[in-house]
Amino acid sequence: MSTHTSHPAIIKRLKRANGHLASIVTMLEEQRACLDIVQQLQAVESAINSAKKALIHDHIGECLMHTIGPDNTTRQQVLEEFQAITKYL
Repeated sequence: MSTHTSHPAIIKRLKRANGHLASIVTMLEEQRACLDIVQQLQAVESAINSAKKALIHDHIGECLMHTIGPDNTTRQQVLEEFQAITKYL
């Protein structure tokens, strides 16, 4: 399977979130203020959700739209896959 055009940007987001997460562990170990930790956790959560949405939209745009063909069976499979993946939005 080939890499989609959005994958490098998604990888970059996830690596950044991974770095933030590591710093949160350090903050906990250093017994930093809970408010500071929660703010950083919110940033990581937001980054992961953003990456997830970008991946789903990429999948819809590049995979599902290109798969639709004149065959009814193919359309049904595409529709089922679309329905399955959108539950993660």
